[in-house]
Amino acid sequence: MSKILTIGLVELNSIARGIETCDIMAKASDVELIDSYPVCPGKYIIMVSGNVAAVQSSVERGIETASANFVDKLILPHVHPQVIPGLMGTAQTDHIQAVGILETFSVASAIIAADASLKAARVDIIEIRIAKGLGGKSFYTLTGNVAEVQAAIDSAALIVEKEGVLVYKTVIPNPHESLKQQLLEW
Repeated sequence: MSKILTIGLVELNSIARGIETCDIMAKASDVELIDSYPVCPGKYIIMVSGNVAAVQSSVERGIETASANFVDKLILPHVHPQVIPGLMGTAQTDHIQAVGILETFSVASAIIAADASLKAARVDIIEIRIAKGLGGKSFYTLTGNVAEVQAAIDSAALIVEKEGVLVYKTVIPNPHESLKQQLLEW
């Protein structure tokens, strides 16, 4: 993905209203639907990408439609090119060195943190998993040499600690081969 994109996200506390909002957001402007789905506990997430103005318009329309069911939003311009593949489960990492993991209490904070990690150091995203089957929590995994992974996790942790949404962060310098394989197969 070579062009600079913006990610937009709207989180609702109603699945039915979420599906309706997804349709309206997709029709509101020239955005690409990254994903939309129900998450625990009974919430709905909608993610779109495109240029800044289109994403802003789509998210604004989503907030209007969500009305009383609106929970949270995110507009993240100039997103790192690995973030969207990480969210979609299509990251192209086939060699794992050290592993960094950062877990948050919110969807938006995990995406912001993953973007910050990727911009702070020479690392590769393995996966960004948001809220699905996680009770609303989110996490991401990344890889690279130990020093780069540590720098990436530490810089992102500062951001989410300020928001009070950091659950846990860790760096595994030399993961076992079976863990490496497991991470690649998720």
